[in-house]
Parts: sequence; C-alpha cells; structure tokens
Amino acid sequence: MKLYAGGEDNFCHRVSPTPTKGQFADFGTLDRRQLAAQRVTTVLCETPTVIAGHAFTTGKITRRSIERVLPQTWVEFGIKDGLGCNASHYLPAEMEGKIVPDEHIHEHATCFNVKDFGLVVISSCGHVGIVNSVKQAQEVSGIQKVHAIVGGFHLGPAPKDYLTEVVAEIKKLDPDVVVPMHCSGLNFVQEATAQMGDKVMVTTTGSRLSFGI
Repeated sequence: MKLYAGGEDNFCHRVSPTPTKGQFADFGTLDRRQLAAQRVTTVLCETPTVIAGHAFTTGKITRRSIERVLPQTWVEFGIKDGLGCNASHYLPAEMEGKIVPDEHIHEHATCFNVKDFGLVVISSCGHVGIVNSVKQAQEVSGIQKVHAIVGGFHLGPAPKDYLTEVVAEIKKLDPDVVVPMHCSGLNFVQEATAQMGDKVMVTTTGSRLSFGI
C-alpha cells in the first residue's frame, strides 16, 4: 500500500502550547518506521503527482491569497532516535531542534478533473488556505472551472471579519458546490450560506457524494 504524503514535515513532532508559558503538550508524531513495518510505502508529493492514473495532488501549495495560517499546533524540526523529520530538507541547519509555529509546509490537496464539470478539489484541513489550495489545483492542471470544493477549511477559529473576507474569495472562484467538513466550523457554514446560498452543502458522517453524470 502507498501513502501519498504532502512532504517531509508530515513526520515532524508536533506540540500544543499549554497555559504555562514556554511549555508544550505532546500532539503526536507520525512514525514512518511503523508505516514501513506495516508494508506501507510513503510517497512524498511535494510536486504535483498523478495517483492511480486519474486523481492528482497539488504538490506544495503556494501562499498567494489573503489567507493566513490560523493558530494551532507548533512543530519541532529534527530527528530523535529515528523519529521526526529532516530539518535540512526545508530549512537552514540552525532550525534543527527548534520549536516554531506550524506553517504546514507539507499540506496538499487531492483533486479530480470530472469530465464536462471541472475540478473537484479535496483539502485535508486547509491550514494553508482553501483558496490557495484551489488556485494551486487550477495552476498545476491548467483547468480553471471549479465544480466542487470539499473538505476541511480550518475556519472554525477564524475572526468574523477574516471569515467574511475568505468566503468572499471562495465565491469569486465560482464553484458549483462547496462541501465544508470537519474543521471548517459552523461559523463558516453560516457565512458561506449567507454569501453563496444553496451552493453550500452540509454533510454528516455516512454522507455519500457523487460527482459527474
């Protein structure tokens, strides 16, 4: 089995700030050794990658819109006892062992070009911006028409003015349907519905979506 991961920092150790200044709680680390032990081959998709002959990933997502990474986890660059990420893959040597706010360098989106409909862009948690993700998909595919934007948009913690602005940018992409999931936030659903009406589709666990004819 293959795991198509966005980039090397998928494997960094992540932590969360605690109420005590300067202290962090463990947020977990993806262990590539355990993946290999289960016969899972990791493929780093830092550039656009075709999967199974029809899906494709965006590769590393360029930050080109008004979006910003909202506060969440912090990340520790480096490898300890075989666990962690190779800091030199992205960063100067002095970043080794540093704990810094997580910029989610690894994040990518999975996409399909549905015949006669356009792009279906599926984000992960959308920390780097759902508009950035869609624009990256458009750039790497050469296809401008957006049929559906699906996944987590990480806008639950967004301030009202910022949320309003991001939704307006999503509207400019003119998708046929927007399907917010997990970390998108009820606030996003409310704002997107106010701006985009019935283009917004709310799903639940067990929902099944079909795109195309």
